[in-house]
Amino acid sequence: MSPPIRPRKRFGQNFLHDRAVLGRIVAAIAPQRDDAMIEIGPGLGALTMPLLQRLEHLEVVEIDRDLTAALRAMAPPERLTIHNADALRFDFAARAPAAGRLRIVGNLPYNISTPLLFHLLGQAAAIQDMHFLLQKEVVERMVAAPGSKRYGRLTVMLGARAQARQLFTVGPGAFRPAPKVDSAVVRIEPLAEPLVPPSLEGSFRRVVNQAFSNRRKTLRRALTGILDPAAIAATGIDGGRRPEELATDDFLALARAADAAASPAAGRAGPPGSVSRALGAAIEPVDDPVEQP
Repeated sequence: MSPPIRPRKRFGQNFLHDRAVLGRIVAAIAPQRDDAMIEIGPGLGALTMPLLQRLEHLEVVEIDRDLTAALRAMAPPERLTIHNADALRFDFAARAPAAGRLRIVGNLPYNISTPLLFHLLGQAAAIQDMHFLLQKEVVERMVAAPGSKRYGRLTVMLGARAQARQLFTVGPGAFRPAPKVDSAVVRIEPLAEPLVPPSLEGSFRRVVNQAFSNRRKTLRRALTGILDPAAIAATGIDGGRRPEELATDDFLALARAADAAASPAAGRAGPPGSVSRALGAAIEPVDDPVEQP
């Protein structure tokens, strides 16, 4: 008999095993027989098997070679396609069907959840929706309202590209090993059109990043070097407000003002693929760090 597979800390593995939780996740996803679905980080296949019971075919992306061998024994290749790859570098859009879009699911490692999310949003045109099990604090930051404690860069940058909804909380006991924090299931649906046009992506990223790096300051101080008080006032936004009080549309207005104030080259979008990488870098927390399991 092969020795049991142990979770690897370097891959951030916390294997989900609670059948009740798995049932709730599958019910939330509501797979349809002909859905084009990719599971990220299937691990030991706890979610993979109930998904296969609902789907004609499932693809999974797993970085750990030791796990792919066990996954291959679960179903024949015509039903389960296994990609031994790093999800942060995987081309999800290339797996989308000619007529239709992908549904992405997974129990994501906490240490890569934010950059992976923006890697996926960089391919949003090929994605119908995403259902992820993440650290609860990260999900709370995704869905936070302006003025709340969790509201920040992640909220704004995600809100410019997608709608997120927290579905339910999952306790540490549902995993092996048990993390030190609660988790939550989130549904993310890309917007039909991003709120920020490509020409403003650079300015938007710069404004949001600098504002939340100085979130305890007023806008007129937080955006020093980008916009002067008069330019902020011209947008109709009170420069005495703090960044955490502004909605995504407010940041878009400030980005337009910053773009107008900068040189023509400053607001240009970078080369293809650069936007999703830059967005991921822009929302890494500064004053609201996320605890790791």
